[in-house]
This record gives sequence, structure tokens and C-alpha cells, in this order.
Amino acid sequence: MAPSDYDTTGIETYHIPSFTFLNSTKLPIRVAYRSFGDPSSALKAYVPTCYQGRINETSNYTGEGGALKDYHVIVVGMLGNAESSAPSTDEGFPKELSYQDTVHAHYQLLTEHLGFEQLDVVAGFSMGGQLAYYWPAMYPDFVKASIALCGSARTSYHNWAFFEGPKTALLNSIDYADGQYKANGVWPERGLRAFGRAYCPWAFSQTWYREKKWETDLGFKTVDAHTNEWENSTVTWDPEDLLIMGHVWQKGDIGSTRSDGNFEKALEGIKARMLIMPSRTDMYFPPEDSENEVKYLKHGELAVIETIWGHVGGGGGSPKDDIWINERISGFLKEGQSTE
Repeated sequence: MAPSDYDTTGIETYHIPSFTFLNSTKLPIRVAYRSFGDPSSALKAYVPTCYQGRINETSNYTGEGGALKDYHVIVVGMLGNAESSAPSTDEGFPKELSYQDTVHAHYQLLTEHLGFEQLDVVAGFSMGGQLAYYWPAMYPDFVKASIALCGSARTSYHNWAFFEGPKTALLNSIDYADGQYKANGVWPERGLRAFGRAYCPWAFSQTWYREKKWETDLGFKTVDAHTNEWENSTVTWDPEDLLIMGHVWQKGDIGSTRSDGNFEKALEGIKARMLIMPSRTDMYFPPEDSENEVKYLKHGELAVIETIWGHVGGGGGSPKDDIWINERISGFLKEGQSTE
């Protein structure tokens, strides 16, 4: 459930009467999206939401100084985020969900509903950054360029293990009651708050905490007050939506787009230009993973965000970092246009 003060201005819904998921489940689904920028522009961009991300809270890069200010930008809700179809909103929603499902559903939106013939750029943060790898792997002739901010082509073992902490805190909470909270007529607030409290410190860096950025930049009097605010945000999410999106994140691997599962060959097969932008201090998707992945890309560039803001440094957490990110993306896109 979105918070009561969440602004849904401009969000539209596309209905797919019969959608086939990767696990063969067939259901009618909806895909939520919003159009930004100039709809008449020949330049087309797509931005997916991230984990615990909603459409109108997602960076669209079209504001003043934005890298996509001259583009027609479509921001789309991932399957599972409840703006698009999710366990909390759709009866019979499958227990298994994949990145491929979101890509296929969003492709239908872009091509069949909006009439896009090609994407000039995909730009995504976090889980959206992982989608930025999946798109050119799955639709190589549809995507000209792709930008992965604080994401990876494959979720590392450490990343997987991190998520087990908040997930287990939720699953073992007394009010989640082994998934029987709805039958018990209880909203699992304690479990959701435990999830949020365990999750919060991983989003930032040790240096960020050491320098008390929660106080100097965000205005919280104590680190506990900042953590409580993260909890308050988490309780606005349905637990089943958090769990299924987390499951997608944990099993992320573009090797799964190939019949042989070969991760390196999936990277080598990407024809699009790619800009890989990890945060120097990201504890989910560290730059070392990106350095390894870019070796296999035919047209890959690595641009590390030098920030102490950890994971959120790539997702709008720091205005200073945002300026650098937009400038770097602008340069990357201009380079591509000059070679066409």
C-alpha cells in the first residue's frame, strides 16, 4: 500500500489481457507507467523503478540539467511493486517472478501500446540497473544504449546473503505469523519494521555514518531517528511484494536469458553501448563486480561514482552526486549520437 500522501499524478495503466510468465502462469496483468519530457521527441528513453521504488519517486533525468531532458522518457513500475501487478493486488499472482517477466511486460507496453520501435536508452538504478543488463541481452536490436547505475549483471553471493538478513527478520516476526497475518486480521508492522531496520544501514557506507551525514545532510538529530524513518517507509509496503521483488533481486543473472546459462557469453552478446556506473562505496553492488563484468562487454564503459553515500549515491541520495551522474550520462549519450 502506497503512503496516503503519495502523489499519483500522471500515472497511467496499460492492461495486458493474457500475459504468460516465465513459469508458464497465465494471467491478466496491468503495467503502470508515466510519460515525462517531450512526447514528440524522436529520442526515446525507458526508466524502470527499483526495489521499494514507485514511479513518481524515481529519478527520470528530465529536470533542469537532466541527462534526458531532450528525450521522451517512460518510467515504468516493475512487476511486483503494486503500481504494476503484484501479489498484493492480483489474485493468483505467481509465487515465482523473474526479471524476464518485467522486461517482457514492459516491452509489450512500449511497442504495442506506445508504439516505440526502438529505445535510444535504458537507464536504471539498483534492480533497475540489473534490468539495464537484461534489456539489451533479451532485445538486442531494440536497445541502442543502456545505463546501469548501482546494479550488476549477476547478483553476487554477498549481495544475496545481505538480503537474507532483513528477509528473515520479516519471515520470523510474530505478526507475520508464517504468512497467516491476513487470516489473523493483522498487518505485520513489527515484521516490516524489523525488515526496514535491518535493511537501512546497508544502503549507506561506513564513512557516511562516520561523518554523521544523517545529521548534517538529512537533518536527523540521531542515527536512530534516521533508521526509524526508514522503518516508517517500509511499513507502507506489502510484505509479499517486498519478498517477491527481493526474490527476483537475489536470483538476478543475465546468464538465465540463454539456454546454456552462460553468464560471460550473455555479456559478450550485448550489442548495445553500455555505461556501467557503480558507487565506490556500494555494499550491494560494489565496483569490483562492475570491473569484472565490463571486461566482457563489446561496447562497455565503466564510470565509478566517487561518493560516500553508498548504494543510494546512485539513486538521488546526494545532489552533488546527481550533478556528476547527469553530466556523465549526457556525455555518454552525446558520444553515441556523434558516431551514428
